[in-house]
Parts: sequence; structure tokens; C-alpha cells
Amino acid sequence: MDIILASGSPRRRELLARAQLDFRVLSVDIDETPQDDELPKDYIERMVATKAMAAIEQLNGTLEIDENGTNELIIILTSDTIGVLPDGKTVLVKPTGHDHAYSMWQQMSDNIHEVWTAVQATKIQRLPKGTEHNASERTQAFQIIDQQQITERTAVTFIPLTTEMMSNYWDSGEPVDKAGGYGIQGLGAAWVSRINGSYTNVVGLPLAQTLALIKDMTEGSEDIVDPL
Repeated sequence: MDIILASGSPRRRELLARAQLDFRVLSVDIDETPQDDELPKDYIERMVATKAMAAIEQLNGTLEIDENGTNELIIILTSDTIGVLPDGKTVLVKPTGHDHAYSMWQQMSDNIHEVWTAVQATKIQRLPKGTEHNASERTQAFQIIDQQQITERTAVTFIPLTTEMMSNYWDSGEPVDKAGGYGIQGLGAAWVSRINGSYTNVVGLPLAQTLALIKDMTEGSEDIVDPL
């Protein structure tokens, strides 16, 4: 069974590689703007579902219909990570700029926030030639067999942050592409006094939980996936 990690994140790729799984990477680009009054849970669940559909569209555009009738099965993994303030409503996403990052950090300073990561596994099957579907004038080479989502939460406590600390960290360039504007695996680790929960979840992919999801999706298949 083919596994595709639909993410451009090098951190997720590195984490999944630690399980010694065979997988390939497919980068997807979607609009990650939260909707008005959208709750964190609704937001990340929508993100991973949208990423999965974007990945399937890419595969439809790049792979030919299976002419041998092998009905190949593929699992697409999509993930999205956000920070959430104690009010349970305020979402901490990737900073859009200097001011946005400072605003998030000031709310996280000397406080506890949660890191939420949603992971979706989407099992698709390549259709044999002659059974493809047409939608919007595009040939659909795959059908969805199964979809499952999980969400992992980790509590993170920050030390008090000074303006100088925030300025130096922003200048490092590290915060730009990270939810909440920090990376616990990098320089941002100096701001974290403690965590309660999965460390890999804060990095961007709850590894043990993701591997359990993959195994569950492959139960009953000839290609049961066992990490390590």
C-alpha cells in the first residue's frame, strides 16, 4: 500500500521518516484563512479535509488511469497544527508579519496555551481503465474508500517574554512558517518551561498517534503497515 504525506513541512517529513515507513511526499497549497467565528476544532478539521481533496486533485492531474486493473490502494496523510489560547477560541496560526507575531507572543507570555494537531488518513483506490468518472471535465482516477481523523492536544507553558527576546527571535527568521510563531525543536525551545502531552505533536505531527491511525487504516489489507 502506497503512503503519501501531503505536506510541504520538513518537520513532518522528518518525524514520519523516524518510523522507517516507506512514503512519498506531495506538497499541497490551500487557503488557510480561518472563517469568521470558526472554532479551532472546526478549523483544523476543515484544513486536513481540504488538504486531502487538494492532494487527490493533484494525483488526478498527474497520474494516469490504471490500465492493468490492479485497483491500487493509497493512503494520503494530511495534517494541520495550530495553537489555541486558554479561552479555547483564539487560534494561533502562522504569523502574517512582525506585528501579528508580537501580538500572539504577548498573549502566550507567562501563560499556558495548547497546541492542536489534526491528522487525516484518506484511503483512495485507483480505478481501472474504463470506470473513471468525469467531474468538471476532468477525469477522476481515484475513489475514496475510507477517511479517519484524529486530533491531539498538548499544553505548553511559556516563560515571561521581554520585548528584546521577541525582537531577537523574530530577526532569526525561525517564526515565519510555524503555528504560534515558534518552533519547539529550534530556538523557540528556550521559551518553553514545560509541556504536558506529546512533544512530536508540538513539532507538527503526533507520531505515535499517526502510526496507530495508519495501522488502523491498513487492517485487513495485504499490506499491513507496522512501523519500525
